[in-house]
Amino acid sequence: MKITLKDGSVKEYAQPMSVIDIARNLSDGLARMACVGEVNGEIVDLRTVVEDDAQVNILTARDEAGLAALRHTASHVMAQAVLRLYPGTKLAIGPSIANGFYYDFEFEEPLTSDDFEKIEAEMKKIIKEDLPLERFTKPREEAIAYMQEKGEPYKVELIQDLPEDAVISFYSQGEFTDLCAGPHLMSTKGVGKAFRIMSLAGAYWRGDEHRQMLTRLYATAFAKKDELEAYITMMEEAKKRDHRKIGRELGLFMMNEAGPGFPFFLPKGMALKNTLLDYWRQIHKRAGYVEISTPIILNRSLWETSGHWDHYKNNMYTTVIDEEDYAIKPMNCPGGVLVYASEPRSYRDLPLRMGELGIVHRHEKSGQLHGLMRVRCFTQDDAHIFMTPEQIKDEIKGVVALIDEVYSLFGFEYHVELSTRPEDSMGSDEDWEMATEGLRSALDELQLPYVVNEGDGAFYGPKIDFHLVDCIGRTWQCGTIQLDFQLPQRFELEYTGADGEKHRPIMIHRVVFGSIERFIGILTEHFAGAFPTWLAPVQVRVLPISDKYMDYAKSVRDKLDAAGIRVELDTRSEKIGYKIRDARNQRIPYMLVVGQKEEEDGSVSVRSRAGDEGAKALDAFIGDILREIETKDNGLTRGNEE
Repeated sequence: MKITLKDGSVKEYAQPMSVIDIARNLSDGLARMACVGEVNGEIVDLRTVVEDDAQVNILTARDEAGLAALRHTASHVMAQAVLRLYPGTKLAIGPSIANGFYYDFEFEEPLTSDDFEKIEAEMKKIIKEDLPLERFTKPREEAIAYMQEKGEPYKVELIQDLPEDAVISFYSQGEFTDLCAGPHLMSTKGVGKAFRIMSLAGAYWRGDEHRQMLTRLYATAFAKKDELEAYITMMEEAKKRDHRKIGRELGLFMMNEAGPGFPFFLPKGMALKNTLLDYWRQIHKRAGYVEISTPIILNRSLWETSGHWDHYKNNMYTTVIDEEDYAIKPMNCPGGVLVYASEPRSYRDLPLRMGELGIVHRHEKSGQLHGLMRVRCFTQDDAHIFMTPEQIKDEIKGVVALIDEVYSLFGFEYHVELSTRPEDSMGSDEDWEMATEGLRSALDELQLPYVVNEGDGAFYGPKIDFHLVDCIGRTWQCGTIQLDFQLPQRFELEYTGADGEKHRPIMIHRVVFGSIERFIGILTEHFAGAFPTWLAPVQVRVLPISDKYMDYAKSVRDKLDAAGIRVELDTRSEKIGYKIRDARNQRIPYMLVVGQKEEEDGSVSVRSRAGDEGAKALDAFIGDILREIETKDNGLTRGNEE
């Protein structure tokens, strides 16, 4: 039997061997670190026996799949600890997720964060016991009876919903057994000591708000303690930067029970939002886009033609007008298609780049709402590009360049994913293959690294997603480029080619910010509310030392305002130290302190995030700040200690 390893080397064995034995044969150190194996591209338990020639990789916690297996095993350890401490608890599900794992439970008595330390202590005991994880399977009816006997109704339901031909597998460790497909570590000892229960939350069973509310314990685990400590530090920093907290402190936006998931922007928040929208208009005009606006409500037949009624109806708000069904738009694209179709088009008109800052509504479940990050109403910075097949690559390159310019301005790094055809999709295999290859070849020509995200495309076409990384290492999906052959066909769009014949255009859907609201939330956390001067809701606050200098302070404010600078005047009868501290807490980029000397000299005493900048002539300060605003300095190199 020949085993080909990741480095291309080949090992020969006289008989079948388990993956863990292959690891031991290679190195005792590797065997101790091993979490799972990869056999011919499939992630498997280390206990899996390889019987034929195969390509085998040994994966540790340094690998994504290895770390996921460690965390999945940790979720079983946590569930076992919970059952030891709270007999009668019902088990739901416990998967690994991006930054850790969770497990959903039905407790007889409410659990609080005070219980975390006790559960973690029991987890440590289980890990120290070094319990081997053993996999076994049962026929469907036996599996159902087995879980019924254990009093686990949620597990019974999961088994009943599995396909008839599904392999129903279980993992046991000591007295604990769980329904699970795996893979898992060899024993509980492999989980190690670097784990932490992070929080608890309510979670409806299977995400259905009409079902039982369960308690979800969120936790995380790493291979090393220093990795856990770094993650905890990042999470603590994230809490400080929570856009909901900062939004309240800075008066940017609010939520109200009159409209759950529908944000209210306050005056300072609107200043921030409008600045972003002005920037969007500037860069799109320069890139050859025209701006349009389409209706918020359109009739059912349009959404049936577009395919949204069949593929997206559960996320749409609908109404009846004149006894006819209408929908509030969840996306801007069908309206853009109608604009294209409103007049004859020639190949000379293409590419036609149409941008829209359109308000869209999508029904999100109440438990998924989260500040500005997950809302039911938002402004989408959509653009739709109609083009000939020969123009695809150049247009994709242009969009990538635009997205790169925007993200670089804010100091974001990013990575790229190519998402392919999902199960719920429309169109022919040929169209999907052509569209996917169009995106792939553009990325290859740009030499832009990317990973393939199988099955995560839109229902009408494949897409390129941009995942930006903020200043504390969190990742956000914002920009996207979607290539669409379907809507032009469904709406019978045409253009007249150079040959005088009718042809079908190709369509690109793309966003840069994505949801403006969500992007504001991301920026708020990225800058911790200390926005760069060009973006800050209030760019300057004028601080008179006492009421005696209020008239001069007002004249300073008026001159700044006339120059187009967003300025406030602090008229409170407070000591200057208090006013300075308050302005700093409001993350205002510049404070201008004025008193007798400044009034006599026609100057201002400048304090910024970088510190005390001394006295400046007012006109000189105005010139400096206008240049900073014009160049859109992002503030990352200006002592932005906030």
